[in-house]
Amino acid sequence: MGITIAAMITASVIVVVGSVSYIGLIVPNIVAMFKGDKIRGTLIDTALFGALFVLVCDMIGRVVIMPYELPIELIIGTVGSVLFVILLLYRLKNGRKAVRFGKEGLAMGSAAHRKNRRKLALLVFLVVVAAAAYLFTDVSFANERLFRYAMKIRIPKLIAMLVTAAAIGGASIVFQSVINNTIVTPCLLGMNSLYTLIHTAVVFVAGSGSFLVVNGNISFAVDLVLMGVAATVIYSYLFRKTNHNILYVLLIGTVLTSFFGSIQSTLVRVMDPNEYDSLLASLVASFSNINSEIIVFAVLLLTVLIFALRRELALLDVLTLGRDQAVNLGVDYDRAIRRLLLGVALCIAIATAMVGPISFLGLIIANLSRQLLKTYRHSQLIAGSALFGMIVLAGGQMIVEQVFVYAVPVSVFITVGGGIYFLYLLLGKKEG
Repeated sequence: MGITIAAMITASVIVVVGSVSYIGLIVPNIVAMFKGDKIRGTLIDTALFGALFVLVCDMIGRVVIMPYELPIELIIGTVGSVLFVILLLYRLKNGRKAVRFGKEGLAMGSAAHRKNRRKLALLVFLVVVAAAAYLFTDVSFANERLFRYAMKIRIPKLIAMLVTAAAIGGASIVFQSVINNTIVTPCLLGMNSLYTLIHTAVVFVAGSGSFLVVNGNISFAVDLVLMGVAATVIYSYLFRKTNHNILYVLLIGTVLTSFFGSIQSTLVRVMDPNEYDSLLASLVASFSNINSEIIVFAVLLLTVLIFALRRELALLDVLTLGRDQAVNLGVDYDRAIRRLLLGVALCIAIATAMVGPISFLGLIIANLSRQLLKTYRHSQLIAGSALFGMIVLAGGQMIVEQVFVYAVPVSVFITVGGGIYFLYLLLGKKEG
């Protein structure tokens, strides 16, 4: 009943004034930090503080660039996120205990291990079938020139799909194990929102004809450097300030996602319509125009990243036992978790910079791998997740090209399917 009332109130507000990002996250938590968590004692204060907060943000938006007006969503996103992070760090500094989830044991017999190997072999076979179907469907084998032209276009796309699937699939399994939650996705770290903000800001400042936009190699380098530096600096700093509390880092990442989205939506509102039209194509994941040089560079970066994290990846089975058990076994838990989370952010940054944001892909393939293999061996889970991603991307891109004739990008199907699958996971967990 309470959820229904809250949903009706939220819907009424959105209908009247439109969407205003995460007031419901900032205001109640700020009040609770001072008044406690009892609803009776904080309900009226939360309502009054929410009204005051919106009023102050509206006044700021009207005053900053008079006689023009900044969107209130931008002011709320900026002020609210900064205020929330400051108060959260203050709360941690004063001894607030971290929330921890229970850990499940790790066990697997040799028979199950052999069974999973057969399942992985089947997935490899399906990847080969999907790749062959994508490469050779509707191709003229009689005309050698047309065949070579088709392969010249399709092979780089296929390689990009395989690399993207491997990066997102592996990163999703590692991220879920670090957070100890199977219905989260690395998108919560804000890399997708940062990618859209970077592209929007470049087009807004330099124009769609700038070499930063037109040149694919430079655009990839700019995306990768900015996202990589942001991930390294922001999350390294947050780990220190939150005393290596993963859940608070995740919460701040969610706030930063809304913050980046608020700035991006503001830039879009004041952007020239023609520039925005050219921008839209780069904000949706697409395999249509893949540069082979970018693929080689992405593969090299992923190889270096995997080599740098080889020790932490080998310890994943131990890390999922929990902090106390891992420390008793001689593992530097905080360092390993920090390096793995940074590796996840960089993997997502590489995949996103190469093809664009694909929101639900990691959620889908990671959980499909867990449901199929039913194991806690991360070597098998990561391999299964990557193989599922290759099947989804190769099969989906073939449908996009052969059935819909490029009218709908593959990311749309993944987003719709991912949303439905996410609801299935939530309902399944609730029933369980």
